[in-house]
Amino acid sequence: MTEEKTQPQGDPAVAEELKGVPEGMLDVGGELAALEEQLAAAKQDVLYARAETQNVRRRLEKDIADTRAYAATGFARDILSVADNLSRALEAIPADLREDDRLKSLVAGIEATGREIEKVFGQHGITRIAAKGLPLDPNQHQAMIEMPSAEEPGTVVQELQAGYMIKDRLLRPAMVAVAKKPE
Repeated sequence: MTEEKTQPQGDPAVAEELKGVPEGMLDVGGELAALEEQLAAAKQDVLYARAETQNVRRRLEKDIADTRAYAATGFARDILSVADNLSRALEAIPADLREDDRLKSLVAGIEATGREIEKVFGQHGITRIAAKGLPLDPNQHQAMIEMPSAEEPGTVVQELQAGYMIKDRLLRPAMVAVAKKPE
């Protein structure tokens, strides 16, 4: 019979064990190769799925960390206008009225409130952006006007409104006046 042709050529123990098995059942070489190819493809798919799952997990962890770090951004932007108004109120008090006994405690209270706001900003990673005397940085400064000045063109000569960062992100750009060559 042809059973001898389809039996494995190598190991005599395997050949002995397969003696008497019908030829149709022994001719699995093509099917075995196809199954091995499918197995390799399935293993590769599992590796890709694991890598994708790990990437999704990392992205989610980063998103959670960012959400925690920057959760107060909207509130902080809103509170900046309160801090600006408080600062303007202090600047509007003339020097002679600051020494008036009737207003001294009011001025001291407003100044204490300003210091408390700055302290809370610091606790939440909100910092003021340096501007005056520095070169214009479009990532932190918003040029509102150009002023003739002896300073190097492009240098911030006046801060119109303070800018703030929250951790490493811009909360509000500093609105500034920038030097230009005198005419």
